[in-house]
Amino acid sequence: MTAMWWGVIGTSVAAFALKYLGQSIPERYLSHPKIQKINTLIPIALLSALVAVQTFTEKTKLVIDHRALGVGVAIVALLLRAPFPIVVLSAAASSALLYHFV
Repeated sequence: MTAMWWGVIGTSVAAFALKYLGQSIPERYLSHPKIQKINTLIPIALLSALVAVQTFTEKTKLVIDHRALGVGVAIVALLLRAPFPIVVLSAAASSALLYHFV
């Protein structure tokens, strides 16, 4: 077997073990208010990290380009309490316009 297959098998076993361990945690630990609060914040943190990585990196370099404008417009729209579709459309439109004209 090649090293790649060992990596695939090892990753699969690790993913299965983590899923099994997650199902094996007693309910009393999961019902704790602090754990529930943390669980609600994890997707927000992961999505924020994904947006930051996708916006400010290209392969292995840090970049600032048209995507940064889109994130800035989205932040302003959120601060103005715009509905989510408006936030997404305004960010996409501003980013696309800057990309097109520059």
